[in-house]
Amino acid sequence: MTAEGTLPREDRIPWAAMAGTTATVAVFALAQGLTYPLLSFILERQGTTPGLIGLSAAMTPLGFIVSAPFVPALVRCMGGARLAILCSLLAALTLIAIAWRQDVWAWMPLRFLLGFFANPLYVISETWLISNAPAPRRGRIMGLYSSIVSGGFAVGPLSLGLVGTQGWPPFVIGTVAFLLCGLIVLAVVPRLPKVPQEGEATSVGGFFALAPLLLFAVFAAAAFEQTLLSLFAVYGAALGSAEERTASLITCFIAGNAVLQILLGRLAEQIGSTWTMLFCALASLAGCLLLPTIFDSWLVWPLVFAWGGVSFGIYTMALVQLGERFTGQILIAGNAAFALVWGIGGIVGSPATGVAMQLIGYQGLPWSLGLLSCVLAVLLMAERRL
Repeated sequence: MTAEGTLPREDRIPWAAMAGTTATVAVFALAQGLTYPLLSFILERQGTTPGLIGLSAAMTPLGFIVSAPFVPALVRCMGGARLAILCSLLAALTLIAIAWRQDVWAWMPLRFLLGFFANPLYVISETWLISNAPAPRRGRIMGLYSSIVSGGFAVGPLSLGLVGTQGWPPFVIGTVAFLLCGLIVLAVVPRLPKVPQEGEATSVGGFFALAPLLLFAVFAAAAFEQTLLSLFAVYGAALGSAEERTASLITCFIAGNAVLQILLGRLAEQIGSTWTMLFCALASLAGCLLLPTIFDSWLVWPLVFAWGGVSFGIYTMALVQLGERFTGQILIAGNAAFALVWGIGGIVGSPATGVAMQLIGYQGLPWSLGLLSCVLAVLLMAERRL
């Protein structure tokens, strides 16, 4: 018997269900990756201020925040599959309403609902993947998961380059993607795993005392990514970049995210997830410092590619550490807390950066994100007592 065959936990991994669950979230991510830049482009054309664009974008993570405490109870009452299918259908209807009424104030509650319906899918999928990933392969498995989900985000902005940002076509793509999520879940229902229930129940709020630095890392990753997705279009427009080029740069950013997560996961297995997270924070800071000087150069493309990988790598390393430290119901509470903090990061990051851009100029975007990366790096080094 091989060394792999001696590990019974690996034998129990339902790979078909893993693939189905990951595919569902990837398609959902495609729709979300399309929505952020699409709505920002529309609001920019309407003459909306950066601060208000950031506030509008913050409504989606607000939906994450509000829904997070309810997810464990909803899963117990409805089951993971039913909840995922329902959320997919409701998200599709919400996007149709957004397309129907293109007004910044009408979009506020609708973007909130998008976040509310998206959150359960992420909590359910990540909880199951973490709890079933064998420790020796956890870095690679979570890296692969992050890469696939990021690929979905990358296809979203890329589709805008194909169908444009005018009229119904981009909204049709997003609506079909949401509906496809429900169909995928329906197809793999018999193979879907149960969410782990062993151990003492822990509230989402109670998890904050267990891993504050881990949750701050999630906050930083969320603020970084969602600020880039919502305000990079404004940044590019201010520097005279065409919409197509800016959308392609956003795609390059998320493509780097998708390609590099497996490598970062493998690195975490070699040197540890905390050291890898520190590397990601320092590399993200370097990207923030370099962006203003090379934005008009061809060097911006490899920079944005690497930047996307290391900035989201912070979240991937947080997932790995979550699986290393917690199991059972605490793991469920931890994933729900991750979703809540992800929402807080998005809701704080986008408006704060938008205000910074109004006060100190459009370079407030990389400066704000650089400050956030620096704080995370300092806290990680303090924890390791370097």
